[in-house]
Amino acid sequence: MKKEDALVRIQDEVKTISENVQEVERFTREINRYTSSGKSEELESNKSKIDDLKEELSKEEQEESNLKKTIDQLKEDIVGEEVKERELYDNIQLKKKRSEVDEVNGNLKNLEEQRGSMDSTGLVREKHRLNNKLASLFKERNQADGRQSVLKEEVKKIETELNSEKYRTAEEKFTDVMIKLKTLEVTNKDLDKYSKALDTAIMKYHKLKMEEINKIIKEYWRMTYKGNDIDYIEIRSEADTSVSSTTTRKSYNYRVVMVKGDTEMDMRGRCSAGQKVLASLIIRLALAETFCLSCGILALDEPTTNLDRVNIEGLAHALVDIIKSRESQRNFQLIVITHDEDFVELLGRSDYADYFYRVTKNNE
Repeated sequence: MKKEDALVRIQDEVKTISENVQEVERFTREINRYTSSGKSEELESNKSKIDDLKEELSKEEQEESNLKKTIDQLKEDIVGEEVKERELYDNIQLKKKRSEVDEVNGNLKNLEEQRGSMDSTGLVREKHRLNNKLASLFKERNQADGRQSVLKEEVKKIETELNSEKYRTAEEKFTDVMIKLKTLEVTNKDLDKYSKALDTAIMKYHKLKMEEINKIIKEYWRMTYKGNDIDYIEIRSEADTSVSSTTTRKSYNYRVVMVKGDTEMDMRGRCSAGQKVLASLIIRLALAETFCLSCGILALDEPTTNLDRVNIEGLAHALVDIIKSRESQRNFQLIVITHDEDFVELLGRSDYADYFYRVTKNNE
């Protein structure tokens, strides 16, 4: 019984020593954690504690050694089934404790994995951060609620405004305006087509009249001009390219050219005064022949100025031919004012001159 009591006491002491050893290991782990976290002051403090614990541990180990010797001595004394039974029981308890230790280590490992690399301070900071984020989200939600209420009021105002007379008939008004717009567009298209057709007709009319005028000019020139340096003359019309494209009317530039064989040249600055006067008379006669059929009065003032005798005779014959061609026209009247009595004589020989008026100046 004494041995059993001594064995129980020794086992309690061994358990106490084991707990002290575990505490030493725990302190060692804390020292390592403090060392890795850079807490030098706590590390120095813990070092002093470790030294104290080591001394205590050495004492405990010495005592444990003495106790082991005592246990060994008692084990030698303990024989029989009771010793074996106790040993078996102790082994069973040891296995249970080891399994519990393994389970605790597994749970600890899982917790460390969940915690990650953060320590308790990091967890506290994370908690604060999440709390701040939650407060920010609550603030945003309250702001959104306020904006939503404002928008609801705006929606109510807009709905009230849409139900007013101004907007309730907006679709009908829009339809009326669109009908007017489309009608105006169609009208503009029709006017544009009419304008283009009119412009085309005017250009065609202009082309036909220019051909007719040039035909008459060519005939009169060959009938009148007795020289051999100019075969005939023509009026050339060219569209003015300097006129803006937005202008509704087309503008033309006209020039008189003289033709000899296959060569043509502008008469301006290249003809004599007589040729210039003759060309002017012929062009005026051609214009009168083309456009003045309803008002058949042709007046010529000094048409023989700067003309030589041959061209004067040609002009007289041309005027006689005009008179002959207009003989059937009841409203035709030719008036010639001239100082050239020979020219009057040439006209008089044709028997187509009804009257001659001789104007003189007396002393009064």
